Amino acid sequence: MKKIVRRSIADADVLSALDYYIETAPDYALSFIDDLERAYEHIQSFPDSGSTRYAFELDLPDLRVWQCHQFPYLIFYVNHPQQIEVWRVLHSKKDIPPSLQTEML
Repeated sequence: MKKIVRRSIADADVLSALDYYIETAPDYALSFIDDLERAYEHIQSFPDSGSTRYAFELDLPDLRVWQCHQFPYLIFYVNHPQQIEVWRVLHSKKDIPPSLQTEML
């Protein structure tokens, strides 16, 4: 199984979401982390199963996205030969293309 490597901005996305849940719905904070971990495990086991929808829209051919099961968060990642690189973890209602524009550089 490939190692998952998260960009610092992806970690910041997760911390921001976690802060939101701790502040507004503390009972859901741990469930959010559990759901995110299950999504990471799925990506590790089946790295090519993520959708390429945004890959075409953003002209990033290797970009894939996988949605958490219980929470409205999308994990954007690239499956490299030696590892899986998580670029962002964004709320599904966020305007996704502008959020990923900096990743294109």
